[in-house]
Amino acid sequence: MIYLDAAATAPARREVLEEMWPLLTTTFGNPSSHHTYGEAAAAAFSSARARLAAVLGCRPSEIVITSGGTEANNLALKGIALASPRGRHIVTSAIEHAAVAEVLRYLQDAHGFHITELPVSATGLVAAADLEAALQADTTLCTVMYANNEMGTVQDVVALAEVCRNRNIPFHTDAVQAAGWLPVDVGRLGVTAMSLSGHKLGTPKGVGLLYLRAGTRCEPVLHGGGQERGRRSGTENVAGAVGLARALELAQLALPGAGDASSAARDAFIARILAGVPGAILTGDPGMRLPNLASFCFPGVSGEAVLLEIERRGVVCSSGSACAAGSSDPSTVLLALGLDAGTALSAVRLSWVQGTARSDLEEAASAVVASVHAVLALGAARPAPDLAPA
Repeated sequence: MIYLDAAATAPARREVLEEMWPLLTTTFGNPSSHHTYGEAAAAAFSSARARLAAVLGCRPSEIVITSGGTEANNLALKGIALASPRGRHIVTSAIEHAAVAEVLRYLQDAHGFHITELPVSATGLVAAADLEAALQADTTLCTVMYANNEMGTVQDVVALAEVCRNRNIPFHTDAVQAAGWLPVDVGRLGVTAMSLSGHKLGTPKGVGLLYLRAGTRCEPVLHGGGQERGRRSGTENVAGAVGLARALELAQLALPGAGDASSAARDAFIARILAGVPGAILTGDPGMRLPNLASFCFPGVSGEAVLLEIERRGVVCSSGSACAAGSSDPSTVLLALGLDAGTALSAVRLSWVQGTARSDLEEAASAVVASVHAVLALGAARPAPDLAPA
């Protein structure tokens, strides 16, 4: 099987698991315990935080280790919004992940926040001018994702963050899909807060982080023992933090060459499918997109039927966000691009890791083309329903 659903989760990297193993078997103590095991675990945890900070270009104290991207988003949005005396207005985009959109809905319903949702272009881009126009005197936070998980469009986060910085408004970005493929130096990006998730990078599921700029007021979401400087209580996931540090180091070290090579392979992959399926629609921006993700709509066919046919031919992919799996509703992200519901339901997303061979992508492209034509042929072969009255 060729696995092309890395946007949902990536396989754990051997180097990551090997570095985590001692923290699970020998240096397994609770880092809050004042004995040999606890102190060794605390040292490993502190080292992991420093390594993460070195990659992100921030202070170790500005990193909060979480259970993943969803918790990091919850802490950033709830924490900053509820701690700010500025007001009850938040600006976001129409294409955010559910881990952002649902948090904002909660803040609106439970705490009376007013949410302004910025429109996007037909390729999923947010305009800095639209953000500027949406900001108000009581805007307490802006959150726009770095790279979209369904279509791969990459936002100009530097420009968007600058708009907010000029108004002294905190800017958060969900960088879960971007990490490992795009620069994540927080100083260059200019963000106030940024969320990452380990399992997109090659760690086991269950670890992530929130970068939170020093001086940013943030209410904790989890209360308890006061770990993470009181920002996130709970016994620290030492092995997870060490694995996250290793995974992020490996991904960013390979970024320059991997990004260029993957972009070229991606473009060839896209061209092959668009040429093979007349009428196919590439979703997302043709240029401003992740190097490892291609998504299409195939009007006139069921996306689920195409996915089943693709897997029958040895390729695993998805229709979009794994968090929406099983839903019969069209993607709100694709609807925000201006696509109709029927077209949105024909979506297929393919995404890969840095080590995916170009030959695998070529084979997968052929499988997609053949699968769409097979589903179209099956639909054409079915007899029309008898609508004559009984």
